[in-house]
Amino acid sequence: MVKSTIIARVVDGLPLAASMDDEQAESELAGYKSQAKAIFKKLNAQSEPMCSIESGPYYLHYMLGQGVCYLCICEKSFPRKLAFTYLDELAKEFSMSYGSEVDKTNLRPYAFIKFDTFIQKTKRIYEDSRTQQNLSKLNEDLRDVTQIMTKNMEDLLWRGDNLDRMNSASDHLRSQTEKFRKDARWLNLEAMYRKYGILAAVVLGLFLVIYLWSKFS
Repeated sequence: MVKSTIIARVVDGLPLAASMDDEQAESELAGYKSQAKAIFKKLNAQSEPMCSIESGPYYLHYMLGQGVCYLCICEKSFPRKLAFTYLDELAKEFSMSYGSEVDKTNLRPYAFIKFDTFIQKTKRIYEDSRTQQNLSKLNEDLRDVTQIMTKNMEDLLWRGDNLDRMNSASDHLRSQTEKFRKDARWLNLEAMYRKYGILAAVVLGLFLVIYLWSKFS
């Protein structure tokens, strides 16, 4: 299930809204919320638009839209597709309600805390992934979550990994793949020549001898 939700501005990590969690959840999730704030600090215009970050028994899923980051902390058993459908619903409503105010320079932290009402209402809908409504959402959502980048929190915080898009790496990988295909094709041809070339030359020579012998005999 969705344990907690935080919404922040991408440009500076300013928290805009969050779910009002009970004392037990606050105690259990304090460290993970600190990790969420560390993620906000790493975000920029080049960051992946959607990402899942593994941390202990939880996943921190985030989605970017119109300069805002929507992040939820979920149990690992909660379907990723449902988590991103949940974030998408929050993003649409938040954009309609506060989209024009997000870029104001005089905003205070949690300026839109009233959005918690919608967060709680939506979170209740998604509490049990096995309900018919949520099973329908899973089937209807065409989002391919296998293409969403997955990171490990330890790598992200302690080993200097970033959340930037992998475009340049993908381009390099594509060019290397094409080069590999061409090299493999050439090596296959060369291997075939080594394997059958001598035999083909012998057979061709034999046919030539037979042809000349039949012509001049």
